[in-house]
Amino acid sequence: MSKIDTQGMSGPVDPNYKGKAKAQPHKPMMIYPRRLHTQEMVKELKILINEVLDEREGKTGRSYFDSDAFKHRINEPEPPYEPWKHSSPWTLDDFQE
Repeated sequence: MSKIDTQGMSGPVDPNYKGKAKAQPHKPMMIYPRRLHTQEMVKELKILINEVLDEREGKTGRSYFDSDAFKHRINEPEPPYEPWKHSSPWTLDDFQE
């Protein structure tokens, strides 16, 4: 019996062949978790949450999401984002003493 092996997956041609069956080791399948947000969205969400918390503490500053404050020409770098600061020179520790 002769046949053409086009895939390279068929066994030996001799039907009486009793060779050793080799078990091929397989690693378990790798599962990658899917995330709803991209890395850029995660970065912006973190900035948004921190701005909301800073606002609660009485800090003021320029919001990262104020697109007018960060507009720039294509050949210029984007203006830097600066963290918010307390609007008053007084801190809570000054009042607790």
